[in-house]
Amino acid sequence: MPNSEELFHNEFSRNESVRAEELRADEPHADAPAPEVSPSRDVVLRDTELELKLLVDADRLATFGDAPIIAANARNKGTRKHLKAVYYDTPKRALRRNGLSFRVRQSGARFTQTVKAEFGNDPLRRGEWEASVPSAAPDVALALPFIPDQLRTDLERRPLEAVFTTDIHRHQRIVDLPSGTVEIAFDHGVLKSGDRSMPVSEIELELKSGNPSAIYELALRLTEHGPIKPSIHSKAARGFDLAADTPPAARRPRKLRLDPSASLDEAFAAILRACLHHLLQSLPAAEDGRDPEGIHQLRVALRRLRSALDLMRSVVSLSKLDTLRSEAKWLAQSLSAAREWDVFQRETLRIVAEGCPSIPGFDALEGVSEKRRTASYDAVRLAMADRRASCFMFGLGGWIETRGWRSDVAPEHLAQLAEPAMNFARRILSAQHAKVLKRGRRFKSLGVEELHRLRLSVKRLRYVADFLLPLYGQRKSARRFSNRLADLQHELGIYNDMATTAALLADIGTESSGTSTAAAAIAGWQAHAMVGAEPRLRKAWSDFVKAKVPWSIEAET
Repeated sequence: MPNSEELFHNEFSRNESVRAEELRADEPHADAPAPEVSPSRDVVLRDTELELKLLVDADRLATFGDAPIIAANARNKGTRKHLKAVYYDTPKRALRRNGLSFRVRQSGARFTQTVKAEFGNDPLRRGEWEASVPSAAPDVALALPFIPDQLRTDLERRPLEAVFTTDIHRHQRIVDLPSGTVEIAFDHGVLKSGDRSMPVSEIELELKSGNPSAIYELALRLTEHGPIKPSIHSKAARGFDLAADTPPAARRPRKLRLDPSASLDEAFAAILRACLHHLLQSLPAAEDGRDPEGIHQLRVALRRLRSALDLMRSVVSLSKLDTLRSEAKWLAQSLSAAREWDVFQRETLRIVAEGCPSIPGFDALEGVSEKRRTASYDAVRLAMADRRASCFMFGLGGWIETRGWRSDVAPEHLAQLAEPAMNFARRILSAQHAKVLKRGRRFKSLGVEELHRLRLSVKRLRYVADFLLPLYGQRKSARRFSNRLADLQHELGIYNDMATTAALLADIGTESSGTSTAAAAIAGWQAHAMVGAEPRLRKAWSDFVKAKVPWSIEAET
C-alpha cells in the first residue's frame, strides 16, 4: 500500500504522462450531469484571505524570526510544516486566464484542495475556498460551486492536468499587534515544472483579525531588521510563469468601479487602493526586465498614484500627501531611463533599421543602446531593493487602510468627506477640463513647448477621468469622452517621443562616432513622420473639443 508521499508524487507523474495526449484532445467530452457536492465532505468557505508576501534573500530568511517586532509580540515559537502541492489547470489554462488557481496540498497525511480567486483592486484580498480530499488527485465536483458558470463546462468536459508542484518548508507563528493579529509564515523551498525549477524564499503575512493596516505595520517594522520587498505575486502565478517559461505578466490597471452614491471618503479609499494594487502588481515584471511593458506599467502606476494624491489636495492637508508624492516621484525617476531605452531600442531603432537596410551604423547603435539599457535596469533593481522603496509602499498601504487622510483634514472639511463623491467629481473634472481647453487655444499655432504643456494637462485630465468617471456608470458620453481623451493623449505623446529620442541620440553620440549616420537616419525618419502626424493630431484635438462632457446635466444617462 503506497504511503501519502508516494500518492502525491504518483499523481503528479500520472498527470505529466498524459499531458501531451490531453493537449491533442480538442473535441469536447460527452456531456455528463454535474455531481452533487455533499456538505459532509468538509468544505470550508473562507470567502477571502488578506495576505502580503515579503521577498527575502534565502541566506537571511531564518534571521527574521529573531526580529524584535516578532520576538516581542509572537504568542509562542510556532509550528513547522512540510507542505507539498500540485497545481492544476485545463490544457488551455482556462482557470489561470480567469484569475483562478486550483491546487491540492499535502501536509503530513492530510490533503486539502483549494480554489483561490483574484479580488478586484484590493492588493491584499483574495477569495479562498478549501475542502478535504483523500489524495493529491483533484475532486472537480467539490470545486464547481466556486467556479464561474462560464468555466464549469471546461472543467466538466476536459480533465485537469498537473502544471507544476511546490515543495515548501514553513515556520508559522502568530503575532498580536494593537491593530490586529497576523499569521506570519517563513517559507523556503522550490517550485518545479518539468526540468525547470525556481527557489522560494519569502515571508507571508496573513491577517487573522483586526484592521488590514496590521499587515503593513508588521512589514514596515521588519524592514528595520533587513532587506525585504513587497509582493502580491503568488506562488501560483510564479509557477505558471515557470511552466510556460514566460516573464511575469505586466497588466494594465483594472477599470475602477465606484458606486454613484459613494461618499468622497469611500471614493478616495477605492482610488488609492487601486493605485497601490497596480503598483504592487507591476513590480515583478519591472524587475524581471524581459518584458518592457513591466517598467512601463510601473511608471504608469506611480503617475496614477501621484495624480490621485493631487486629487485630494483640495480636501486633505498637504504634509502627508507631499511626503507620499515625493517618494513616488523618487521611485519613478529611477525608472525613466529604462523606459526610454526600451522604447528607443525595441521600437524606434528597430523600425528605422528595417526601413533603411543600406545605411551603416545600426549594429553599433544597437550595441551602445543595449549597454545603456542594461545599466538603466541595474539602477531600477537597486532602487527597488532600497529600503526606502519598501518603506514607501508599506507606509502607503497602512495609510490607506487606516484612512489616514482623515486626521489631516481641517475641521471645516470633515463634512465634505461624507458628502457624495459625485459633487466633488463634477467640480474637479470641470476645472481640469477647462485647463486643457485653455492650454489648447489657437491650437494650430502652438509650438513644441506649448504642445508639451498641453500634453501634461491632458495627461492629468486622463487620470482624473479614469478615477472619477466610473461614478457616472455606463453613460455613452463617458465612454466617448474617455476614448477621445485617450486618442488626444496618444497623438501628443508622439511629439514627446521625438524629443526623448533626440536626447538619447545626443547621449550616444558622445560615446561612439560610428553611429552618426544611423543616428541621422533616425532623426530624419522621425522628422518626416511628424509631418504625417500633424493632421491626426489636429483631428484628435477637434474630436476632443466637440465631445460632450459626461458630468454635464445634459449628458445622457
